[in-house]
Amino acid sequence: MPRLFFALWPDDETRQALARLTRSIAAKELKWVQPYNFHATLVFLGHVGAETESLIKQLATDVDAQPFTLTFDSLSYWSKPKILCLTGRQPIPEAALMLASALESVAENCGLQTDSRPYTPHITLARHALCLPDIEIEPIVWHAEAFCLIESCSEPGGVFYKVIQQWPFIESSAAR
Repeated sequence: MPRLFFALWPDDETRQALARLTRSIAAKELKWVQPYNFHATLVFLGHVGAETESLIKQLATDVDAQPFTLTFDSLSYWSKPKILCLTGRQPIPEAALMLASALESVAENCGLQTDSRPYTPHITLARHALCLPDIEIEPIVWHAEAFCLIESCSEPGGVFYKVIQQWPFIESSAAR
């Protein structure tokens, strides 16, 4: 059964900015996330059968979301999963919170358990971290215009994330 999650998938410019940031951090002992795997998880779904995956795709089509901007301006160390990640100091945009909530509802309507913690946008940069490097970072501004269903594929060289389907956000009439 595939292991799936909903996520924001960066455009090429954002992906390149993230790759430049990781190259600027001098910490050799970390297991760096490959640039092709950069993403911001919205809702983790877990192992999902074919019928449930089909239902997830169908229900996700009905999710209406507005474009929003996330600013990742803080390097964070999360000790329990031992990851180095980017987070933001600004309040989370309402549109991002509404999207995460709507996708949690999709998961629940498919009989899946989701994480009960409040949604915190982050981008994992490295695994096996032991501490937070003492460096200043340039903020990375991510203009989210779609969300994706992603499959986590295990390969001999590590994990590879594959976009299964993408849903563009709906522009509000006020933004036009």
